[in-house]
Amino acid sequence: MLNVPSQDALTRTPPGPVDIEQAEAALVEHYPRLVRLAYLVLPPTLGRNRRVLTAHALTQRALPRNRSAVTAADIPVPRPSADGTAADPCYAYVRRRVLQTALEAGLPLRRRAWPKRAQLPPLLPQVWGLRLFPRSGGADELALDQRLSAVSGPARAAFALRGLEHLADADVERVLATAGVADPRAALAEAGRIEAPPGRTGAGRMTAGGSSAALLDSPEFDPCSLQARPTDLIRRRQHAKAALAATAAVLVCGALLGLPGEGWGPDGAAAPPYARNPAAQQALDPARLTLVTPAAWRSSTRTDFSVWPARGDRTTDRSLLRRALAVWARPGPSVQVSATPGTAAGPPPGPPQLLFAGAVDQAVVVLLYDGLRVARYAEPRRGEASGGGAALDFARADGADAATANALVVGRTDGNVRYLTAPWVTGASVRDLLRPADAPTALKRTADGVTAPFPSPAQARACTGWNVLELASGRDTRLLTDLGELTPALLTSGPPSAPRDVSGGTALAGWARTACLLPAVRSHGVRSVNSWQYAKQRLPESNGTATWLCTRAETWRGPASRVLAQFHAPAVQASAPGAIAARAEDSPACGTREPRVLAGVLWKSRGGQWYVLAAGSEQFASVTTSGGVSGSGAGNRLAVRATEGARAELNGRLEDGTEVGALR
Repeated sequence: MLNVPSQDALTRTPPGPVDIEQAEAALVEHYPRLVRLAYLVLPPTLGRNRRVLTAHALTQRALPRNRSAVTAADIPVPRPSADGTAADPCYAYVRRRVLQTALEAGLPLRRRAWPKRAQLPPLLPQVWGLRLFPRSGGADELALDQRLSAVSGPARAAFALRGLEHLADADVERVLATAGVADPRAALAEAGRIEAPPGRTGAGRMTAGGSSAALLDSPEFDPCSLQARPTDLIRRRQHAKAALAATAAVLVCGALLGLPGEGWGPDGAAAPPYARNPAAQQALDPARLTLVTPAAWRSSTRTDFSVWPARGDRTTDRSLLRRALAVWARPGPSVQVSATPGTAAGPPPGPPQLLFAGAVDQAVVVLLYDGLRVARYAEPRRGEASGGGAALDFARADGADAATANALVVGRTDGNVRYLTAPWVTGASVRDLLRPADAPTALKRTADGVTAPFPSPAQARACTGWNVLELASGRDTRLLTDLGELTPALLTSGPPSAPRDVSGGTALAGWARTACLLPAVRSHGVRSVNSWQYAKQRLPESNGTATWLCTRAETWRGPASRVLAQFHAPAVQASAPGAIAARAEDSPACGTREPRVLAGVLWKSRGGQWYVLAAGSEQFASVTTSGGVSGSGAGNRLAVRATEGARAELNGRLEDGTEVGALR
């Protein structure tokens, strides 16, 4: 535990300069706590790697610029404690600077305003070739992280000041006010609504009295105790080769430009600005749109979006199609543009393919496909010609097949979603994953293949149900889920080498306890999510049988996959979420390149005894644990007695003798 000055109450000190040497001493002494405070206040949308580096950068820049840059007159500092501990205005100043810059880093960038220094990527520290992130916690830490991501920056600051600095509410308001928060009382009230995850007596680590504030000391929120993973090695090698080739090209061009003659202007060999490129102009001509015949998919060797026919009641509306193409090429400032990660938002390279054009609820929608992306243009039905309130959405769709080209989101209204289904789809229904025993509900479709609206889980805050689209085509029945993007994600089950469509009681039961974890991959450009039951384990003391699952989310762009290892102990409710044993990003585990996994949890039996449980896939010949708990197990399972809060290091040995660590 760090030695933090006593903070029973706050007061204001007499005017006087903050000495830079004393401020530096306070910063160095309390550096881990200040960095943790900055990490908690920073917006989670930055990503864990950038949050870690930004938290360190903001803390290191918290010192005053010179000896007389600031006075302590208006800095809230701690009063002396009952045992005579002196107040430390230097620590209060550094803490205020860390809070102020962390809140500034979470402000949105504005076009007409210069960005503040805290809003830009940090110059120092810099890490090349590695991704850094704190150690993973348990399900309680994950739930708290999700709750913190749903509130504002001032609310996160108020929550952190309560939990880390142990300040009273009045003191929190004064600290927030000095940090530049406009309404500290509202931030404090919002922080008070952060619910604590329920205390656990089963898998995972116990929380201190079920308090969210107690979890702030977890390694999950410690940016000073980090794990390192390499970046994309193949892409890095490609970038190095490309940089070398670009350097050579620049040298050659420079030599050519140095030759006698008039040479090129600043735009090189480009035509004048008023000239028009013929190919670009053709891409904006609605008469040149690619139109596929309704029966093309029956004889085509491809089964993807390229064989979808043009459908809808506005396919001949040239004015609408011209507006959609023009906005795609040159979206104005009033157009709301969104794109999935890794998707370019530029104009089409040539005339795209028309998939749909028609009225959907209160909007007019146009779906276009250029071979790489699906673009959705929408405008209000009233005042169509004005173009006001238009929206443009992009999603990658390259490499789609019969399994992933079954549907596209055509409209969202009041929490409901409508899909445009593929021409080969013969039936549609809605299934609630949290109720695996219930039969699916039939879903009506129009003659153009547009489904009736039904509630979508994409924007739901509470996981009380998870509706998925069930589509039938021939002998295949597939489940698709809405994750807030144009292309729904395909749900599968089974080993990575041969994933199957979700069907049967075992697969549906596994997804019933996994569905509520899907928000972790929302708006991430997910192509498919596979849930693999890789092991079963008899629990000690006749506590039943547990199952181990590995859930892997693949993206359309290839990298940035996410992996979750889950432990499902026997539960009363069929939809009770499982415990997250481990999670990783950009890991080959549970995929076709590395179809294996090893994970473990600290579990408490009904009799009150704690155990370290671990299980690996069938490739593991033995599993051992060391560190706080020592033991081994023959085969791919392990169960060793432990104590509450124990930590262990898991390792496994494959059948060929290779040693492999646990998923992290």
